[in-house]
Formats: sequence, C-alpha cells, structure tokens
Amino acid sequence: MRADPVAPSTVTADVSRQRTRRGLIAAAVLVVLVPLLYVLGNPHNFYDLHIYMRAMHWWADGHPLYDYVQPDRLQGALYFTYPPLTALLLRPFAALPLGATVTIFTAFTMAALLVTTWWLVKPVADRRGIPHWLALGVSVPLVFALESTRETITFGQINMLLVVLVLADLLIAVPKGSRWSGVGIGLATALKLYPGIFIVYLLVTRRWRAAITAGATAAVATLLAAAVAPGDSWRFWTHELWITDRVGRPDYTGNQSLFGMLSRFSVPYPADKALWLALVVVVAAYGLWRAARAVRAGDELAGLALTGLVGALASPITWTHHVYWFVPALVVLVDAGLRRPGAPTVPGRRRRRFRLALAAVVYAPIVYGVVSFHDWDKIPQRTDNPFEFVARNLYVLLAVLLVVVLPIRRPDRSAPDPDPPAGHPTPPLPH
Repeated sequence: MRADPVAPSTVTADVSRQRTRRGLIAAAVLVVLVPLLYVLGNPHNFYDLHIYMRAMHWWADGHPLYDYVQPDRLQGALYFTYPPLTALLLRPFAALPLGATVTIFTAFTMAALLVTTWWLVKPVADRRGIPHWLALGVSVPLVFALESTRETITFGQINMLLVVLVLADLLIAVPKGSRWSGVGIGLATALKLYPGIFIVYLLVTRRWRAAITAGATAAVATLLAAAVAPGDSWRFWTHELWITDRVGRPDYTGNQSLFGMLSRFSVPYPADKALWLALVVVVAAYGLWRAARAVRAGDELAGLALTGLVGALASPITWTHHVYWFVPALVVLVDAGLRRPGAPTVPGRRRRRFRLALAAVVYAPIVYGVVSFHDWDKIPQRTDNPFEFVARNLYVLLAVLLVVVLPIRRPDRSAPDPDPPAGHPTPPLPH
C-alpha cells in the first residue's frame, strides 16, 4: 500500500503566512486596546511611590523611619513597611524631583516586564518554531494588560525588581549551575520578605548550595543594612515585622491571600490564626511537593510558578500587584495546550483544549481584576453571600486551582509527566 504523498512546501508556507498574519492582527489589536485599561481604570497616581519618597524625606530629616504614617481613606493609615535595606536603596531618590523618580521607576518596571517576558516565552517560541518578534508582540501586551502589572506601574511599586532577581536565578543561574546561583533570591528576600519562599523551593528541590548561598546573601545584605542603620534595623526585625496591620487592613479586597479571605469572613473580628496556619501548611506542603515534582520532571518554569503562587497564598498580606506568578503559570498552561510540531492532531486533543480553556478562564478575570474597576471596602465589610465570596477572593481561588491542576510538562512533549523512574532522570526542558 502506497504512503500518502507529502504535502508540497507551498502549503506549509501558506499556513505559516496565515499564522503570521493572524499574529500581526492580534498584536495590533492588543497594542491599541491595552492602553485603554490604564485610561479607564484607577491610575492611582503613583500613590505608593509618594509614600516611599515622603518616608525618605521624613527619615532624612532625622525622624525614626518606622514612625512615618500616611493617612489613607480606605485603610486608615499606612506606614513604611519595607526592610531597612530597601529604605537605603530608596533614599537617594529623595534627592531627585518626584517626576524624575516616577519616570525612572516606570521605565525600569517596563524594561523588567520586557526582559522577564522574553525569558518566559523564548523557550516556548524556539521549541515551537514561532518567530521571536511575533511571540513578544503578542505576549508583552497581554502581560501589560494584567491588573497586577497595571497596579505595579500606577502605584509605583518595586515588585518587578524582585521578579527579575528571582527569575534570573531560577531560569538562568541555577540551571547552569553557576556559582552565583541563589544570590538573586537572597537579595530579593533581603529587600522584601516574601521571596524567601524560593529559598524553601531550593531546599525542597535539593539545590543545597544555591539554598545556602541564598540564605547567606540575605543574611549578609541584612547585616550590612544594620551596620548603616542599626536602630531602625533593630526596630524592624524585633517589632514592626510582626505587626501586619501596618501594611493595611487584612480584610481589604486587595489582599488576595488566604489570611485576607478568612479576614473577610470574620470582620469586624480578627481572623482565626490557627485555621489560617493550618490552611497555609496544607497549601504549602502540597504546592511545594508539586513544585519539586515538576523540577524532577525537568519543568523548572512550572516549579517556580507553583512556588510563587504558594507564597502569594501563604503571606498574610498579598496585594494584587504582588501576584505576578500567574504569568509563568499561564505560559505553562498555554505551552501544554498547544500541539507539538509534527505530532498527530487527535491524541490528547481534549486535554489540550482543557488547558487552553483554563488559561482563558484564569486570564480574563485577572485582567479585569478585583480592585482596578471597583471601589471596594470603604468600611470593613463581611463577605456574606456566594457572589461576593467569589468576586472578593478571585485571585485566591484561581491560585488554589492552579496549585492543584497546573500541568507538569515533559521535555519532549506538552503532557503531564509522572515522576521519572529511578535511575532514568528526565533531561530538563530548554531555557
């Protein structure tokens, strides 16, 4: 029996041109529509950056750093809550005009988003034969559309500095076995505590040297800051760190953590901390177990995405601009949902469609968001019906869902991978 003839190359070229044309149209539409989200949403006028700079002026005038307080119409009062190392890095900006500081912060955040998006999508584009310019042309506007990105830019937040440090470590330094592995995570942890979850990730994935380096880097950076500002450092680590109310109301809808969800149930009374800790233990144990399993299967991106989502759920306060970790999770979902080049069309089609549908289900709500287009919680308000429960805990529910169902990709195909048999390690996915 004769084999079917191979399709002529012109067909393949036509298909490629059609895909490119569709990609160009999609990129053009996104470039036009995404700025509207910033115009129509609440721009925040760099509110957090104003607080940082006022706190730096207060500190430069000789006042104790952690005495600074900013009145807030929604949350009563906000304080400077970062570790002293971050304050030392921010203090030189107090000498600049505020407009210059806003420009620098915005430019850095945008550059960081471009670089990190490139790190995430380049391996997928290379593996699937997608032109780099097309992959970036579609993915960058999609990332800029997210509420977490809009909040980071319009509040004047420093989140993307931490993301760059963590991703540089986990996608570049650690896979290459660099002597610098762990330094980025350690610095990020010294600047803001929640990246410390990635030190735990290094431990559960048995990258002992990188974990030790990360812990040592965080400790040394913290001690150097203490040498420059001993009084403020002592006060932060012994007192201010443990007062979560300084960051803002835990029941406020912008706090998308397990503790925030419980606080919205119990307001005006404090959330049950024993119940919160029990939930954190369960989510962290399961999520980090899956993250370690992903690394054993060769999927570093799924591992770090799961860890970031666990950190967001476990932290007492997780503002929407902290939850960047939906982005790598969405890249994993989309990659796992696309048919690999040269593979048969039918096998696994239902599973691939489910993953692409799940990516859409996750993406759409986190573009609309939970706070950008709402004016939630002018006064503390208990969650008392199913609609409000879903609407006010949207990120929490989506993060828990992804911790449970995020696929772990195999190096040779986009399918879940069981733990590789002993003695037969799976080679890592290319990064």
